[in-house]
Amino acid sequence: MIKKELTFDSLAISPSDIYEQMGYGSAIPDEMTVRETASLCEHISSFLRARFCFFITDGSLDTDSNLLSAVGRDFSIGRIISRQLRGSRRYAFFVATAGMEFEEFQHKLMAEGDMVKVFIADAIGSVIAEKAADRMEEELQTLLAPSGWKHTNRFSPGYCGWHVSEQQKLFALFPEENPCGVILSDSSLMTPIKSVSGVIGLGDTVRKLDYSCGLCDYRQCYKRKALPKIPHST
Repeated sequence: MIKKELTFDSLAISPSDIYEQMGYGSAIPDEMTVRETASLCEHISSFLRARFCFFITDGSLDTDSNLLSAVGRDFSIGRIISRQLRGSRRYAFFVATAGMEFEEFQHKLMAEGDMVKVFIADAIGSVIAEKAADRMEEELQTLLAPSGWKHTNRFSPGYCGWHVSEQQKLFALFPEENPCGVILSDSSLMTPIKSVSGVIGLGDTVRKLDYSCGLCDYRQCYKRKALPKIPHST
């Protein structure tokens, strides 16, 4: 299994990444929000220990039953993901997280009751987790480069028809009980909350495509652009 710890700077997070996650799209928020975002990022950079880990394994995909089998376990991944993984010759299972240090920071902000900071930090945490997963994909592609193989998009339990309960089977594949320090609850929720897990297909004919929201009816997907309404300070 490959593991790596990441600093805030190594994630290359831009203010626009955070503003988009907050719901501003391509617009720039008000001056107070800009200042608060910059201040929180500076503080977070002093303690952040984001992480990712992944391993590569053989597997088989039955596109008729939409069943992915790997390491002795069967995953009912649904039609959408099954179609995107077609042609994969091996599979990478991964976990990426903003880390427990960030989780504790969020709890501290909640206890202080500053909901503007809580909202901004929540957006920053989401971006951190996704950027950590992006760095994981880059590491994966570096490993694949000598073979000429490519990889698909990453797909997670809870999205695109893959039931979140299968998170239990996914975590059981890892050689560590809590991969990257991420703890899985009985209800299949991850702690730290700002964590991502899933599978990626590997092979010489697979492709990474733009996420096609028109294929999926899950309205809360993090890849959708319709984001939560921005709260106003009082």
